[in-house]
Amino acid sequence: MVAACEHIVVSVWRGFVLRRNARKFAVSFWERIDSTPPLCLNQSMAKPGTNNSAATRQIRPPPLSQHLREFASRPDAWVVVARNMIPVVGIYVFHWSAAVSVFNYWFDGLTALAAIVAALVPRALRETQSKQDHATLAGNVVRGAFVWLLLVGIVGLPYWIVLIPLHDLLLGNELRRQLAQSPALWLTFGSLAASHFWKAFRMGYDTMPDKELKQRVRWDVYLLILRAIAMFIMAAHGLYFILVPLMALLLSYLEIWPERAIGAVFADPSRLWEYDPGNPTSNRRVR
Repeated sequence: MVAACEHIVVSVWRGFVLRRNARKFAVSFWERIDSTPPLCLNQSMAKPGTNNSAATRQIRPPPLSQHLREFASRPDAWVVVARNMIPVVGIYVFHWSAAVSVFNYWFDGLTALAAIVAALVPRALRETQSKQDHATLAGNVVRGAFVWLLLVGIVGLPYWIVLIPLHDLLLGNELRRQLAQSPALWLTFGSLAASHFWKAFRMGYDTMPDKELKQRVRWDVYLLILRAIAMFIMAAHGLYFILVPLMALLLSYLEIWPERAIGAVFADPSRLWEYDPGNPTSNRRVR
């Protein structure tokens, strides 16, 4: 899947821009966020006779009893759950709009993902340019904006797919009417997006060593993708009436135990940086 995305990036860039450093740029970006697919894809794509390395093996979460014991002993976990349950209380007690609440979950995840991509683009653009390119500031801005839009469309694909089962809720008349009639909602969502971009550019992606950059970016992106996948699964199974409570619980889990969520679906959360898509030995078992 990642190879196909990289092929799309290179092909579209080549057709529109046709620059010498286009492929280097796309490859450089994907090498920073490329990852081993989830377990279901690993099993279907693995070649006979090959093994995944310890870094790319999924880790089974501990039993529910251990989660409950840890939760009871962590006051900060109670605060996280209480904060994430605010939309639930608002919908069922104060009759808030379910469409606005679900849109908030979707918009929050997508803009956070877009902010991370935007923070990575300047570094990737700088590292793939040579002295012979003679790139101007205006040219860099245009190329950076084009690649940002392109990669948000590809990296954010899970969020675009979510619009299919949630079409009536996220693209319905109720949400459009409330957005059109409430400047406060525009201000709220605008402030939310601005905070994500502010946070992403202050994370220091531009100056991190490659190892730390891969670990940090993959960690952040995986959690956002898990949110979109969960929304799709809930909506595809017709769980609209409890979507907000389930999302509140999911976001609480991702905030309290992010390493367990990543380990259960993707790989060892402490060794995400080890996977190298260009090195076939990274997919072999570490002896």
